[in-house]
Amino acid sequence: MDIQDHHVARGIEYLHEVANPPVIYRDLKASNILLDGNFNAKLSDFGLAKLGPSGDKSHVSTRVMGTCGYCAPEYAMTGKLTKTSDIYSFGVVLLELITGRRAIDTTKPTREQILVHWAAPFFRDKRKFVNMADPLLEKKFPLKGLYQALAISSMCLQEEASSRPLISLSDPNYDPPDDIKDPLPITVPNIDIETRQKETEGGEEQLQQKEESS
Repeated sequence: MDIQDHHVARGIEYLHEVANPPVIYRDLKASNILLDGNFNAKLSDFGLAKLGPSGDKSHVSTRVMGTCGYCAPEYAMTGKLTKTSDIYSFGVVLLELITGRRAIDTTKPTREQILVHWAAPFFRDKRKFVNMADPLLEKKFPLKGLYQALAISSMCLQEEASSRPLISLSDPNYDPPDDIKDPLPITVPNIDIETRQKETEGGEEQLQQKEESS
C-alpha cells in the first residue's frame, strides 16, 4: 500500500479499535478521502457513521445506506452492519487505486461496470495480475508490490465477513485462513445499479431532511 492507503487504514483503525464505543464509518469511498497540503489522506463526511455493536452483540441492524459499489455483500443484503463492512469498502478503494478504475462505471461494457465483478476472474490466476494494474503505470512497478497490494485487497473483499482481516493488516495476531493466504475469487451481490443509486440518493435526502428538522 502507498502512504495514502496507510493513512486511511490508520483512520479506520482509530474508529474501530481506539474509539469507545467503536465507530463504523459506513461510507468509505474514494470521494470521501481528502488530501492535505502534504498529501496526507484524511477521512471526511461522517454523516452515515454508526456506533458499532456493544456487549455481546455481533452487529448493528440498520437501513442499508452508503454508496453502490462499496457496500459489503452481507450488509447490502441483510442490513447487518459490522466493522468488517468498512474492511470490504477499504478493499474496493485499494482495488480502485491499483487498477485506475472506478467502483462503478456505467460508461464501460456491462460486464465491466462493477469493479469487483470485473476483477473476480483475474484473481483466479496470478499470471493475470499484471493485467489488473492501471495502464497509466505502463508496467513500471515492482511485481512483488503489485502482488502484495492485490493480496490485501482480495482478503478485504472476501464474501464471508469473518474471513476479512482487521484494519491493522500488519497485526501479527492476524493469521488468514489457509484458503485465503493467496488471492481468491471474490463475489458481490447482484445489485441493479440504477435502482440502488436511486434508493441511496433517496435515503440520503430523507436523512438530511430529518437532521434539518431536529
